Amino acid sequence: MRRGFAPWTDPSVRPLVRFEAVTKRFGGVVAVDRLDLDIYEGEFFALLGPSGCGKTTLLRMLAGFERPDEGCVRLGGDDIARVPPYRRPVNMMFQSYALFPHLTVAGNVAFGLKQDRVPRREIEARVAEMLALVKLDGMAGRKPHQLSGGQRQRVALARSLAKRPKVLLLDEPLAALDKKLREETQFELMDLQKRLGTTFVIVTHDQEEAMTVAHRIAVMDRGRLAQVATPQQLYEEPASRWVAGFIGDVNLLEGAVVAVDAQGVAIGGAGGRRYRVAAAACPVRPGQQVAVALRPEKLRLAAEKPEGVGENCVAGRVGDIAYLGDVSLYKIRLDDGAVVTASRANASRLTDRAIAWDDQVWLTWTPDAGILLTG
Repeated sequence: MRRGFAPWTDPSVRPLVRFEAVTKRFGGVVAVDRLDLDIYEGEFFALLGPSGCGKTTLLRMLAGFERPDEGCVRLGGDDIARVPPYRRPVNMMFQSYALFPHLTVAGNVAFGLKQDRVPRREIEARVAEMLALVKLDGMAGRKPHQLSGGQRQRVALARSLAKRPKVLLLDEPLAALDKKLREETQFELMDLQKRLGTTFVIVTHDQEEAMTVAHRIAVMDRGRLAQVATPQQLYEEPASRWVAGFIGDVNLLEGAVVAVDAQGVAIGGAGGRRYRVAAAACPVRPGQQVAVALRPEKLRLAAEKPEGVGENCVAGRVGDIAYLGDVSLYKIRLDDGAVVTASRANASRLTDRAIAWDDQVWLTWTPDAGILLTG
């Protein structure tokens, strides 16, 4: 499903959720600024950005806890601005989980169903189904204080899904879990969403989490959308310097366009260095100031200058080395003082380093490894 799922590429498919020129203010602060966004049925969609960028406000407007000052929010084509939260086919799982301490696991999962006056037998069947879905069989009689953090998270998830919402909203749902459990739960969420086919919308400030679980990601900055794309597109084709720096690690080499020809774009950098980028996605002209974005894993690191290399080759000195197990990161200071990060896979168990602190090294890369950025 993840490989072939791309309804946003089909102009005949209508989005399930649509934000149309939505603006939300809190006093003099604009939290969301004339934002347009489409989310499709069956999509696992992530709202990603730094604190205060407006992602939670957007989620709360979809849930009905906030109303837009301008624009409208549509669900299934209908404007839901005046529909109260409890009447929307939407459910929200909060960061705190908000479980009732006096109720059992089963009682927590059944709470919303009882409020809707669902028949008792149907409630029992639905609770059993949800607990099996989140792998909590046999724990129906426990209280929240008798559960681990991961188990409480699953109870909250089961309660959110019990009413079978069209859209499940997840507000930083894994923030309280430790790193290992968080990573395991990410894959469980993906599997659960795929099996149910329910539209999931998750808010997170964790880039790796968003890249792992989502079909598409909306990167937000100061109430606006910086870019909406698949994880691979965001990483390999960022729309701006800001997005490139926010998603993963990146090196930015500034320069001016020297020539545009059949081989790509030639760029002149500091110290007479020359860079070349394969055909640019955006039109550029000679003399224009640009940046070449390079991910650390795209750089080749060598102790000797490679022969026959003129462009895309810079010299520097190793300042710091970070051993991370699977890879090592090298911080290399160039002649003009700029610091570039390169990564190397630790393919062998040898502890002696071929390249050590304070060594003179050379960095090279292919023309298609660099991303040309103008914004």
